[in-house]
Amino acid sequence: MKFLKSIYYEKYTKKSYAISNVDLIIDRIFSNKKKGIYIDVGCNHPIKYNNTYLLYKRGWSGINIDLDKSSIKEFNKFRKKDYNVEAIVSNDNKVKDVYIYHDRSAINTVSKELINYRKSKIKKIKKKSTTLNKIIEDSPFNKKKINLISIDVENYEYEVLKNFNFKKYKVDLIVAECLDLSQKKLEMYTQSLEFIMKSKLYKLLIRNNYKLINWVNSDLVFLKK
Repeated sequence: MKFLKSIYYEKYTKKSYAISNVDLIIDRIFSNKKKGIYIDVGCNHPIKYNNTYLLYKRGWSGINIDLDKSSIKEFNKFRKKDYNVEAIVSNDNKVKDVYIYHDRSAINTVSKELINYRKSKIKKIKKKSTTLNKIIEDSPFNKKKINLISIDVENYEYEVLKNFNFKKYKVDLIVAECLDLSQKKLEMYTQSLEFIMKSKLYKLLIRNNYKLINWVNSDLVFLKK
């Protein structure tokens, strides 16, 4: 009986790979779409704590972007159907200061504000940025419909989307991290809807005809109206 119960629960329980379980929300929204296209900015790891791996397992494919070369090597190894890019994504093409905690760290960032907040020991390097528009144009998906953009770049999400061509790429769903650096600790219980609604990221997406439909920890889920 115990064995049969375990089979039953396995059948009706879906595994999450994202750190916040937001991939289950994404998967539910696209439950009727067998094959779609995603863009994962700040992808870090091809499986662990990844927002798009669940879709990849279902047959989706897309673009994975990270500033860490070793991360992209892992994606090339485990996500061969995807187009994997080592890059800093911003609203311009300029040399940026990049703050590195260590190789493969999920919290390496371009945000000086976040570095000052964390007060951690880091290594600083310089690297030229590119835009999300340019990466899409250079990819095999440049003429395809993009269904999802997921962004987790440690307090640099607004800059990634600031000059994004919303009119050309009518993306169905955008998931982006939003951090409140006015709080002493970046915990889920310190988050507030008031802060989110005042943020540049929220206002940018509302202006471009998106609405906030869900919120998990620091991940905001925006649907195209």
